[in-house]
Amino acid sequence: MKNQKDYKRAKGRAVAKFGFYTHLIIYMAVGMALVFINLSSSTDYYWVKWPLMGWGIGVLMHGMRVFFYPKKSAILEKMIEKEMEKEMEKEEKI
Repeated sequence: MKNQKDYKRAKGRAVAKFGFYTHLIIYMAVGMALVFINLSSSTDYYWVKWPLMGWGIGVLMHGMRVFFYPKKSAILEKMIEKEMEKEMEKEEKI
């Protein structure tokens, strides 16, 4: 049972990291496209900084949650385990 829990925990961390890296790559690709659009249309005003800053804050928060504050996922795992135990108890009573 412990091995299965360790696997689930490791899988959850890997999925979270993969999600962050995907988010980062999409941010960079769209950011480059926006910079290209901004520079090709007008160099008088760099409007691209606003969407990049806003989305960049979101990417930063996502990264902090994945790499520095993973406790939330541990709490979520415990809640899921409790709900699964409740469901198992219901099935045993039937």
